[in-house]
Amino acid sequence: MTIPILFEDNHLLGISKPVNVPTQEDASGDPDLVNLLKADLKERYQKPGNVYLGLVHRLDRPVGGAMIFAKTSKAASRLSELVRSRQFSKSYLAVVHGKPASSASWKDWLLKDEKTNTVKVVRAGTSGAKEALLNFRTLATSDGLSLVQVELLTGRSHQIRVQFSHAGYPLYGDQKYGAKVNQPGQQIALWSIFVGFPHPVTKEPVHIISRPPMEYPWTHWDTGIYASAVDSLK
Repeated sequence: MTIPILFEDNHLLGISKPVNVPTQEDASGDPDLVNLLKADLKERYQKPGNVYLGLVHRLDRPVGGAMIFAKTSKAASRLSELVRSRQFSKSYLAVVHGKPASSASWKDWLLKDEKTNTVKVVRAGTSGAKEALLNFRTLATSDGLSLVQVELLTGRSHQIRVQFSHAGYPLYGDQKYGAKVNQPGQQIALWSIFVGFPHPVTKEPVHIISRPPMEYPWTHWDTGIYASAVDSLK
């Protein structure tokens, strides 16, 4: 499996995650991103013994795009602190059904059912629920679909999928959270386009950018709209 490398130095590894690859080992037993990358680092650098690779954030299995990993424990610790202090920016593109507002900020409380691996919006104060915050803007709308750019302020499980579905705008291809799927195997239209943060060692800005694949529904709009979305984040 070819995993595109977008950024690499002695401390960090930035990649574009392929869709339908689990971020880490799960019950499926399928090859996972962490172990695939460890094997690649071991081979490329001829490292003896175990290879360290710190997982800083996750993407759902059907989601692709920009991710960052730590190659040292020091970098992992500092990146985790950047995430906690909200100095770690994550931006996504999604294709949703319907026409959301031109821009909005949403705050919901999410509760995960571990048995079914599903998440739902619940009332504030519900036991076990976690606060979920995001901002979004609508970039384009046509033929009943909208392209939205989402900034995640918290990193809850299935957060974008659940919050948009709850608001009445399920993601294209997301059968789990209410979208009508016309074709078997239809891919969820959610892509991690940008991860940005100050480098944990040099403090210089790091931008990891990955554009969505040029296949439907992403091809529903001209590629220039994706270039503009990326430029707005730099």
